[in-house]
Amino acid sequence: MSFFKNLFSREKKESLDQGLQKTKESFLTKIGRAIAGKSTVDTEVLDNLEDALVSADVGVDTTVKIIDRIEQRVAKDKYLGTSELNKMLQEEIAAILVDAPDSGFRDFDVPADKKPYVIMVVGVNGVGKTTTIGKLAYNFKKAGKSVLLGAADTFRAAAVDQLTIWSERVGVPIVKQAMGSDPGAVAFDTVQSGAARNVDVIIIDTAGRLHNKLHLMDELTKIKRVMKKVIPDAPHEVLLVLDGSTGQNAVEQAKQFTAATEVTSLAITKLDGTAKGGVVLAIANQFKIPVKYIGIGERMEDLQVFDKHAFVDSLFSVND
Repeated sequence: MSFFKNLFSREKKESLDQGLQKTKESFLTKIGRAIAGKSTVDTEVLDNLEDALVSADVGVDTTVKIIDRIEQRVAKDKYLGTSELNKMLQEEIAAILVDAPDSGFRDFDVPADKKPYVIMVVGVNGVGKTTTIGKLAYNFKKAGKSVLLGAADTFRAAAVDQLTIWSERVGVPIVKQAMGSDPGAVAFDTVQSGAARNVDVIIIDTAGRLHNKLHLMDELTKIKRVMKKVIPDAPHEVLLVLDGSTGQNAVEQAKQFTAATEVTSLAITKLDGTAKGGVVLAIANQFKIPVKYIGIGERMEDLQVFDKHAFVDSLFSVND
């Protein structure tokens, strides 16, 4: 376990284990049933394992990929025991998860050559988008970074109010305008203000409605375009927030948003309250976009930087 201790403090690892408890209990129970009474991995075991993965919200396509890989390994090794199946499954699940291209964010750091570092946050209302922005701001600030928030979700008055509450709670400034204002104008003012103040990180909230994908695409494109007038390579990151507790519905939301704009990273929230944590695998496999953060509790510290090895370890670890 020394590998995980290097990456995660004991407290963070315990929080991760606790946050994934419901998913882990469901997952391990189903896998246990799949191999019950069997000593070798045969067709029946693989069929049962397939059912277990699908029912854990791993998704059909991702499950088929994992089962195919395991079948190939079983065929190669011939007499593989069920005792080795867990280790093999862990390896294949880790292989499905996409690594972020830059691991510099592991401690809520940002690239030194991109200042201000601009994050545009997208996602439907109700997934925990505003809360995630607040927790991001808290963790960046805790890491010694100066942060500025931009309330560009001007469609909903509550969105601006909620972000204002978070800015006050965390103690970071916010740029906002009246409800119904042009989101692009808010984004422009935020980036201009952040550049003038020489802040480290700018986080921009955006509207979360999906009823008209074309309108959403136009709006997000416009917000990007006006930011580039101040910082040519902004936004440096487009973070899509998804609610892990909605299972396959989160996959559908990811489809909509990746069609509307170029999403570069994912934050998956509310994993502590669900047994559907397997959806992390479905999303990572289908969209090939790195999961950067996961929400595993109510505390501000419970937004964690995602590490696939620690995630898989928590899924398969048996409590002492």
